[in-house]
Amino acid sequence: MNLNEPLIPQRVGQAVGKYRWTICALLFFATTVNYLDRQVLSLLAPDLSTQFGWSNTDYANIASVFQFVYAISMLFAGRVVDKIGTKTAYIVAIGIWSTGAIMHAFAVPMGEGIGALSSALGLAVIPVSIAGFMLSRAVLAIGEAGNFPIAIKATAEYFPKKERSFATGIFNSGANVGAILAPICVPLIAALWGWEAAFIVIGALGFVWVAVWIALYEKPDQQKRLSAQELAYIRSDQGAQAVESTDSGATAKKVSWFKLLTYRQTWAFAFGKFMTDGVWWFFLFWLPTYLSAQYGMKGQAIVLPLAVLYTMTMVGSIGGGWFPSYFMARGDAPYDGRMKAMLVIALLPLLVLLAQPLGYISFWVPVLLIGVGASAHQAWSCNIFTTVSDMFPQKSIASVVGIGGMAGGLGGVAMTKLGGWVFDYYKTVNDIHTGYMIMFAICALAYLVAWSVMKVLVPRHKEITDL
Repeated sequence: MNLNEPLIPQRVGQAVGKYRWTICALLFFATTVNYLDRQVLSLLAPDLSTQFGWSNTDYANIASVFQFVYAISMLFAGRVVDKIGTKTAYIVAIGIWSTGAIMHAFAVPMGEGIGALSSALGLAVIPVSIAGFMLSRAVLAIGEAGNFPIAIKATAEYFPKKERSFATGIFNSGANVGAILAPICVPLIAALWGWEAAFIVIGALGFVWVAVWIALYEKPDQQKRLSAQELAYIRSDQGAQAVESTDSGATAKKVSWFKLLTYRQTWAFAFGKFMTDGVWWFFLFWLPTYLSAQYGMKGQAIVLPLAVLYTMTMVGSIGGGWFPSYFMARGDAPYDGRMKAMLVIALLPLLVLLAQPLGYISFWVPVLLIGVGASAHQAWSCNIFTTVSDMFPQKSIASVVGIGGMAGGLGGVAMTKLGGWVFDYYKTVNDIHTGYMIMFAICALAYLVAWSVMKVLVPRHKEITDL
């Protein structure tokens, strides 16, 4: 097989087997559930803000707790995944985040308990609803932090390098499917049975997924459903990376964070995540509020715009995963092709600069322009994740992804807190339009800054072989 020919996964699957795509499908559904769970709050935020009297800053604080805990947990999640293995790690992660998702339904009584405890200890009392939702978001974040380190590690285990960005694009598109399904399901469930039911029903889906995962996943060398030909194909282009027992922490030498931080490749990935993850967090948490503030849209009225926008991002995720193969087919090495693709992708969010100036025409104008920016983010995301498996051995992939995930989470905290402050300020001066224009400008420029710094740090591909 010519490794430089354009990637056509269906043809490859027919030639050597296709069980790896079953694993990709499992990762896709896990990511779908992941984003369903985290988006319930943003969709209910306009109504919950009215019910509980939250300001934009209050909502930003609740969202920031998720992002801050997610960021810190990402760092440790990578280490835990590398130690306990892919299969066990996913069971633990989804069990925790599904529990956290369901906890939101009981946020008020939990908040009353937190308030009573704080009062007894002589501490400042956080408003009941805010305290309960903060605790729920923290538990949700601890579990959800495991999703991407585990999924990237599973992709490295089950796919050769030339297929990894495409596979990552497919499972990463689960984020977009979750974002599409959420505005359809959540308002409907809330309208029928109340907002608490939305958290419980959506949260319970994770436990269903766990049962399927237990039945279908084993590491490649123990997977009876995987043919010898497909296993050989998976390992066909590992290059300097030795075939490892990636599910056994006992057989692999432990690599310290400090050691990983001595590599420019780690810093390039971390900076890229810091600069760009906050953009996706902003779109995810603030778009329903944006449509409400700018166009008076709530409830079912936002379903179609959000569905269209996130459908666009699904195309961006899968297309972005394929895009580097265009350059690889013309002779570029995987990393070089990925960086060229990421430069092109980084230019697309500049269209978001037009969202506010042209928003007077119709709400569809900013929805579609933001959709292009969000699509570009997903295309960028599946490629930046794959740069880690291009350069690091399998035993350290989850740890590096965790470091970058922490950086991305901290970028998300900064973006969310900035958004809350900007929107509250411009709301007081009756100029919320300018507030969104400022935030959209930051989102539009973030990717070019990230790509430029990444290129300076790692101008040429260099695989790490001394870990």
